[in-house]
Amino acid sequence: MRFLLFVLLTPVLFAMACASGRAKQAGKSTPETPPDNPLLGEFETPFGVPPFDAIKPEHYEPAFEVAMERHAAEVDAIATSSQEPTFDNTVAALDYSGALLTRVARVFFNLHSADTSDELQAVAKTVAPKLSEHSDSILMNAELFARIQKIQDKKDDLGLGAEQQRLLKLYYDEFVRGGANLPPEKKAQLTDINRQLSVLSLEFEEHLLEENNTFVLVIEDEGDLAGLPESARSAAADAAGERGKEGAWVFTLHKPSLIPFLQYSEKRQLRQKMFEGYARRGDNGDARDNKEILAEIAKLRVERAHLLGYPTHAHYVLEDNMAKEPKQVYELLERLWKAALPVTKAEAKKLQSKIEKDGKDFQLEPWDWWYYAERVRQEEYDLSEEELRPYFVLENVQKGIFTVAGKLFGLEFVERTDLPVYHEDVGTYEVKDSDGSHLGIFYLDYHPRPGKRGGAWMNAFRSQRVEDGKKVTPVVSNVLNFSRPTGDKPALLSFEEVTTLFHEFGHALHGLLSDVTYPRLAGTSVPRDFVELPSQIMENWASEPEVLKLYAVHYETGETIPDELIEKIRKARHFNQGFETTEYLAASFLDMDWHTLESPELKDVDSFEKRSLDELGLIPEIVSRYRSTYFAHIFGGGYSAGYYSYIWAAVLDADAFQAFKENGDLFHPETAKAFREHVLSKGSTAEPMELYKRFRGAEPGIEPLLERRGLVTPAQSTN
Repeated sequence: MRFLLFVLLTPVLFAMACASGRAKQAGKSTPETPPDNPLLGEFETPFGVPPFDAIKPEHYEPAFEVAMERHAAEVDAIATSSQEPTFDNTVAALDYSGALLTRVARVFFNLHSADTSDELQAVAKTVAPKLSEHSDSILMNAELFARIQKIQDKKDDLGLGAEQQRLLKLYYDEFVRGGANLPPEKKAQLTDINRQLSVLSLEFEEHLLEENNTFVLVIEDEGDLAGLPESARSAAADAAGERGKEGAWVFTLHKPSLIPFLQYSEKRQLRQKMFEGYARRGDNGDARDNKEILAEIAKLRVERAHLLGYPTHAHYVLEDNMAKEPKQVYELLERLWKAALPVTKAEAKKLQSKIEKDGKDFQLEPWDWWYYAERVRQEEYDLSEEELRPYFVLENVQKGIFTVAGKLFGLEFVERTDLPVYHEDVGTYEVKDSDGSHLGIFYLDYHPRPGKRGGAWMNAFRSQRVEDGKKVTPVVSNVLNFSRPTGDKPALLSFEEVTTLFHEFGHALHGLLSDVTYPRLAGTSVPRDFVELPSQIMENWASEPEVLKLYAVHYETGETIPDELIEKIRKARHFNQGFETTEYLAASFLDMDWHTLESPELKDVDSFEKRSLDELGLIPEIVSRYRSTYFAHIFGGGYSAGYYSYIWAAVLDADAFQAFKENGDLFHPETAKAFREHVLSKGSTAEPMELYKRFRGAEPGIEPLLERRGLVTPAQSTN
């Protein structure tokens, strides 16, 4: 949901950086750099950040062509070397190869998600299949794999260090999983499947972006705004003005517009229209319909799994994750489902009772849940989102997060106004360590726009590594979709948006604090079900009273959030957790069901989805957090058979945060140091559970998570 992974390129491409010199030493020439293309020369900017102000759409395609050709020459030099294969001249050389391609791809695909255009989308459609074929040509290079195989066969006699052993294992496994052992005809089939998948995933995302931008609810009668807070009305008036509809109010499917409408609008028919507009994205039988695309993606994934010797796509994916096999995932999801569903049914009953107390005679529907949940919360806890929002000024929350990072890890964030950016909304910061040394560059991109996909994520324009004995520092970004300032009001966040900001910042820290040697092992290059630990643990600090007082200041009065309001937040912490857990788990089951298919036959999407959720027992008052046709995580992103990762990591983060609580200090220096040393800095230098145990001393239990979500009492968890 919140972390962007590039699926057009395998880790072979994205982990490689800076070895053209080594290719030349092996006696192979590399293509010359065409003039006047800023992507193809060294970035002559402060800290070597991308020169966004000089890069134009027409630069990308030729840059990709040159970069792929150069990378192919580097790989050929490694594969055909007359020298006996060693770790350095083969595995390390491969990891450092493709520097130019990595650089071009990172800039392009980051902007393709955060600030796309018709021109960039056209480039993506052209280069995606070429990049897929280029990646396959490396993974299926028989000479190259033969060298890796020789090193693998004698690995125990080479005296390799821990990082070197890990890098060798990852590359060997990746080549095997990428088809290196397949006969020629099956390699050709696999290449064709990967090429098709690269294009289909792009089309899925493009359709979804168009759906998000196309739907609008235009209100011209002020009476239809009944119940909506001033913040929502003001934002809708601004949105109308941007569309030339002065005097009206426009609501969109972007979360800062959608959620307040569903929470507060008294007009049930309009809530239904908004909700169905959101829930039917990609499922309207028009040019933007995603059903055929996702069915074909699922079919091709089954075919690929079979080619590689796996019964299902999930088996293929999970072999490389902490879960290892579908059975483990289903067992976790089912245990949580059994705990959450009764709580959810009780919540639904309470909301239905509220409807009847209001003198209404309709049954609770999905478009009613947000509205009546907010009503019940106000009655039972005397707390509303709108009461909290004035305390959560975006700029203050950001300062609070920076302060938390300073208290935990000694980091300092210094704003820079001299760095090029890809959009005027983007802010830039130099990150310094406790000793004042430079750690990296951090971009922040907060607000929605037509060229930005929905959601929130972290990207890396450059990952950390050690090159020629010198540390290359990372350049990372957080991309989010929060409401803009309106009128004389600053940008004000909901508490959910506050936790989202803390979450994405955790991903950024994972990238910024990386301290490894090889690119393939750096930062967030870890299994999907471990990558969410650094992000989700940061959410814990967001609601702690000590931290709230650092950033929650009323934008008008300057008053720090009062203790009474903090106590209300604490008391309401379990409110609606059945709903939130159940709608998430439903999507996780749907993902797994799509990717445990054993037959590569096309499925009727709506029938498949209905059967999956009916068998699960999802109550009709709730819709899965993601329906198939807009489930970008699994059909447009890198989380296929991996959406469960958020709850898997939640088990880890609930247990990990206990380490701070047990020491009686949210910023306990030794605990923070251990988390940085064993988790944040280590990337993928060891198996994830081994890294976790180094930090915590033991594997986590599920009980802290169940308690935190109010799905079991402390007494029950000890039985």
